[in-house]
Amino acid sequence: MPEQQRGVRDVKSAGRTVEVLEVLGSLDGQPISLRGLAERMDVPRSSLYALLQTLVNRGWVRTDATGSLYSIGVRALLVGTSYIDGDARLSAAKPYLDALGDKVGETVHFARLDGPDIVYLATRESRQHLRPFSRVGRRLPAYVTSLGKAILAEYAEADVEKLLPSEMPALTSHTLDRAGLLGDLVGVRERGYAIDNEEGTVGLRCFGMALRYEQPVSDAISCSVPLARLTPEIEDLVVAALAEARAGIERAVR
Repeated sequence: MPEQQRGVRDVKSAGRTVEVLEVLGSLDGQPISLRGLAERMDVPRSSLYALLQTLVNRGWVRTDATGSLYSIGVRALLVGTSYIDGDARLSAAKPYLDALGDKVGETVHFARLDGPDIVYLATRESRQHLRPFSRVGRRLPAYVTSLGKAILAEYAEADVEKLLPSEMPALTSHTLDRAGLLGDLVGVRERGYAIDNEEGTVGLRCFGMALRYEQPVSDAISCSVPLARLTPEIEDLVVAALAEARAGIERAVR
C-alpha cells in the first residue's frame, strides 16, 4: 500500500463490493446462489442482496433466468480489457512474445505476480495439436509455475516467505512443499531460469525467466512444452529463445 494510504480505513460498502466481484471472478464463470455467496463472504444475506441488485443493474454482475444465481458480468471484462490494453510493459513485450512463439513453436506466456499468485496477461498458443490449456486472466499459485518461481527467485528468502501463502496445497504429485521450493529457488538463481516440472500440470514442463526492468520484479515470461515431445535439443532452443526475448523486452521497456 502506498505510504500516503497507510492508516486509511476501508469504506465498508466499497470493500464489500470489491469482495463480491473478487469471489464471483474466482469462480471461472460458475454461478452461485445468494446463500452460497453470503456463506463464502460470511455476511448476512439481507445486506448482500441489495448490493447484488445494484451490481446487476450496472452490469457488473449478471443473474440467470430465475434471478437466483449470480455470476460475474460483462463490465468486469471491459475493465479487465482496458487494464491489458493500457499496460505499457505488456505492449512493449507483445512483439517479442510473437517472435518467441514463432521461434519455439510452443505456448508462451507473459504473467505478473499478484499477491501469492501469478496472473496470465498474454498467451501465444502452440501450433501443435497437443498443447497446454491457458487463457488471459488465469490465476495460479506462484509456487507451482515457472513464471512464479522465476520471480520469487529474485527475492531474498525472507521476502519469499512473506509472499508465500501459509498453506501450499499440491496441484499435482510433483508440487514442491515449502522446503523443496526454497531449495529449488537456489537452483533458479544459479542457472538463471526456473523450471516447472509437472508441478502445476501433469505431463507439462515449463521454463520461465523473470523480467528485471523494475524493482521489485513482478513480471516474467515462460514457455510450456508437453513432455511427450520435449527433447534436450528443444529444451536448449527454448532456454536460448527465452533469454533472447527477455533481453529484447527489457530493452524495449527501459
